[in-house]
Amino acid sequence: MPRLVQVAQRATDFDATTAFYAELLGVQPVATFDPPGLAFFDLDGVRLLMDRGAPGALIYLPVDDIDAAVSGLREKGVEITSEPHVIFGHDDDTLGPAGTDEWMAFFVDPEGTTVGLVEQRPR
Repeated sequence: MPRLVQVAQRATDFDATTAFYAELLGVQPVATFDPPGLAFFDLDGVRLLMDRGAPGALIYLPVDDIDAAVSGLREKGVEITSEPHVIFGHDDDTLGPAGTDEWMAFFVDPEGTTVGLVEQRPR
């Protein structure tokens, strides 16, 4: 079965972006190489790489409580571009647990990149 190994996220302001994601994720990078400007976070076996030379990516991060996550980001002055809302419901287990709704919200990180938050909430 194929699996995702790594996602790279642009980090031209390497220190600020790495610190932002460390606080957002609640973990420190597992490895940092500067130069050239690489910081790796382990997200359950998938590496999230902050990379000075990477193009921007749209990543989605899971949260247990999307309303609380958005509120916490807003309190820190992070720009919220889309409030929490239902994207679709899961009638079966194809994309998520059956009987849940997929909630998403979006914000802008220090690089100006949009990031999604995802909560699978029981109906």
